[in-house]
Amino acid sequence: MSTADHRTLDVPDSLEGERVDAVMAQLFGVSRSRAADLIARGLVELDGGAAAKSDRVLGGARLEVTFPVEQDPLLVVPEIVEGIGIVHDDDEIVVIDKPVGVAVHPSPGWSGPTVVGHLAGAGFRIATSGASERQGIVQRLDVGTSGVMVIAKSERAYSLLKNAFRERTVDKTYHALVQGYPDPLEGTVDAPIGRHPGTSDHRFAVVADGRPSVTHYETLEAHRFASLLEVHLETGRTHQIRVHMSALKHPCVGDLTYGADPVLAQRLGLRRQWLHAVRLGFEHPATGEQVEYSTEYPADLESALDVVRGL
Repeated sequence: MSTADHRTLDVPDSLEGERVDAVMAQLFGVSRSRAADLIARGLVELDGGAAAKSDRVLGGARLEVTFPVEQDPLLVVPEIVEGIGIVHDDDEIVVIDKPVGVAVHPSPGWSGPTVVGHLAGAGFRIATSGASERQGIVQRLDVGTSGVMVIAKSERAYSLLKNAFRERTVDKTYHALVQGYPDPLEGTVDAPIGRHPGTSDHRFAVVADGRPSVTHYETLEAHRFASLLEVHLETGRTHQIRVHMSALKHPCVGDLTYGADPVLAQRLGLRRQWLHAVRLGFEHPATGEQVEYSTEYPADLESALDVVRGL
């Protein structure tokens, strides 16, 4: 596939004396701001030399422009992604163990590996329902969160599973290592989540006009610096566990975005939040039988937990 489109034109006498960016706008049909960007990136030559946007052109001058072919950020690129494990596969669904650093589907601003790209590269046929970049996707996990997730292979499975997640009949269980000791040791956080006020990044927060969000937790282990929690989600908001734990003043260990202690993270060798989707239970779309799938902690989380237990 070509990664650039090279175009060459001679400047007509009628445009003599005009600025290069204005000439490009007329000859190539681009905006002047787009022309200025191409010039700034060194992709425009005038009579064989680098052009500046304020240069004035002569009639008959040779104008050469390289137009990069920008890849669609939502394009699914088939590729085998190292670390994705297949937990279960049948005609209706495929259940995977997603590693950290892998997005579920392509999105603007993300150029890394994706679950849908891996499934396409590995030859899996998945449902065609849903937007083109996330066909078959009925749930999502953050790039920085690992664990079990299900993808629909048939249209029937897509419809039934989408509805199950919408109706909150799917049992989503996570384990989270959080700083300190939650008080009480088990409970429910019912607090709306929305975009973090006053920021333009991808952070979220508990805000009065946010979407209803409910998280149930119980303490499995309590150690000197951190506690291991089992978390069940009623809702599935972006960053829900991370936001709710941060709101309780017990952020996930290693979650620097939401207030975790960087010194503790470094001590445990963590480069991401300690959060893992351990189990997923739902009614199988073909049989109606209740099924459950689970995954083990990845090596970095297991190692960090071992260190916490020994402190």
